[in-house]
Amino acid sequence: MRRDKDVFQQFRQLHDEVHKIIIGEDEVIQAILIAMFTGNHVLLESVPGMGKTVLSKTISQTMDMDFKRVQCTPDLSVRELMGFVQVDADSGEKKIVKGTVFTNILLVDEINRAKPVTQSAMLEVMEEQQVTLGGTSFKLPQPFLVLATQNPVEQEGTFPLPEAQKDRFLFKVVMKYPTLEEEMMILKSKGKREIVNKIFNPPEVMIIREEIKNNVTISDNIMEYALRIVEGTRMRREVDTGGSPRASVAFMQAGKAKAFMQGRDYVTVDDIKELAFPILRHRIILNPDSHDMGVTADDVISKVIERVEAPVD
Repeated sequence: MRRDKDVFQQFRQLHDEVHKIIIGEDEVIQAILIAMFTGNHVLLESVPGMGKTVLSKTISQTMDMDFKRVQCTPDLSVRELMGFVQVDADSGEKKIVKGTVFTNILLVDEINRAKPVTQSAMLEVMEEQQVTLGGTSFKLPQPFLVLATQNPVEQEGTFPLPEAQKDRFLFKVVMKYPTLEEEMMILKSKGKREIVNKIFNPPEVMIIREEIKNNVTISDNIMEYALRIVEGTRMRREVDTGGSPRASVAFMQAGKAKAFMQGRDYVTVDDIKELAFPILRHRIILNPDSHDMGVTADDVISKVIERVEAPVD
């Protein structure tokens, strides 16, 4: 119990450190941390200028992790991302040149501007956590987290992610504009130099992952509640394709991590309700009529939550 209390205090300290630089964005911060502590990845949807790079870099600093950013364009090559084998013209010796993916936190900006072959290579790396170069597999640094962004407005010159590839992201988080008060705080903070302290390090993250997996419980009735929500998305008339089995696994993993970060060793109904939106919104494919009428995935999730009876905690 003492260890759990200490970790809970560390999570509070981590939030305080991130908020030295970042105003608001609590949902995004929580999503990134849950993904980090479950070995998953996050898809961020936002217009440019929302501070995604600063946010990602700040979190990496609080966790003493390496951070890299890649700007996706149609010219971005698999070679640049993954690396390549370089052969010396004189000696014939082979040298492995590792690509951008060899880091702890990788921000893949505007992933839908990369060609499908590059997207596929990136998402394969996310699943396997390794890169094969010259016939040899190289494990990526651990922990490894991909934050991929896409612009919901500008679609010209993009290659939208196939649904099967979106499904590999634990969460899709929609970054919203700051409130007037938050934007005023952002303006006032410009020019200030804040030192961010390290709260966790990579080995600690890996240890905490195991603690979450082994020490946080999710009861059968809570798990069934999550499953009924996933099933409910498959039954809606507005939907062509609902949540996949990956969504059910995501509820279990994310629910446990969220509970642990809040100092609990059990998952609650409220955890499931809150996580339903980022877990399901990128896994729901609306039918054309509903899409044309302006129905959103979030609308469907809200209706499903209203109709699925919640168990008593």
